Amino acid sequence: MTLEGKVAIVTGGGRGLGAGYCRALAAEGASVVVADIAEEGARAVADEIGGLAVRVDVSDDASVRNMTARAMEHYGRIDILINNAAIFTELLRPRKTFEEIPVDEWDRVMAVNVRGVWLCCAAVAPVFRRQHSGVIINISSGTIFSGAPGFMHYVTSKAAVWGMTRILARELGDAGVRVNTITPGLTSSEAVHEVYAPDALEANAQRRIFKRLETGADLIGTVLFLCSDASAFITGQTLNVDGGAHMH
Repeated sequence: MTLEGKVAIVTGGGRGLGAGYCRALAAEGASVVVADIAEEGARAVADEIGGLAVRVDVSDDASVRNMTARAMEHYGRIDILINNAAIFTELLRPRKTFEEIPVDEWDRVMAVNVRGVWLCCAAVAPVFRRQHSGVIINISSGTIFSGAPGFMHYVTSKAAVWGMTRILARELGDAGVRVNTITPGLTSSEAVHEVYAPDALEANAQRRIFKRLETGADLIGTVLFLCSDASAFITGQTLNVDGGAHMH
């Protein structure tokens, strides 16, 4: 129970990898705010783990501030923010070269994947400053190392999150706040299986040192480590979790 007494917000917590993070945090004793634009999924996960479900559109400032206010009203504090919500699989139907990306699609990806992270951090920062403590984990992507073609807007957005982490770590360091990034490889969530054929997933696995599919469970240990006091002197860093596909 390494997180007993802690309160965590997980955006995009209503399904997939986010739901896995919520379950793992709760299993370690944390009280979890399951925040998702899909309220039904958020409620299902929250009911399962005894957490609080909050509908949030991370691209909307008022919605994000309501999420933070609900967490404070319910639990009285916030200790952990995991910025997991993002647009990804929708962009693979089909993949597009950079010239083919519609402007409105580009803007929507940036609104959720970049502005959403910024807004969530800005909303919880006053709480963290008052407490003189806090943890932010930004979920980026291993695609920033490979420059994966076919969805430039997604890769660019995740590179922005990577850069944002470094600035946040410096600007919040005096308040005792730790900010780090995780860059997962292609992970076998239900959403990924909807758009990747089995042979494509297997080909991706064969490019790793550990030649198997990456699962959500492969990310849990890193998430819990960065949330816990075991990483108390780590900030501004990027932990790459992809079975050795990239050396970073």
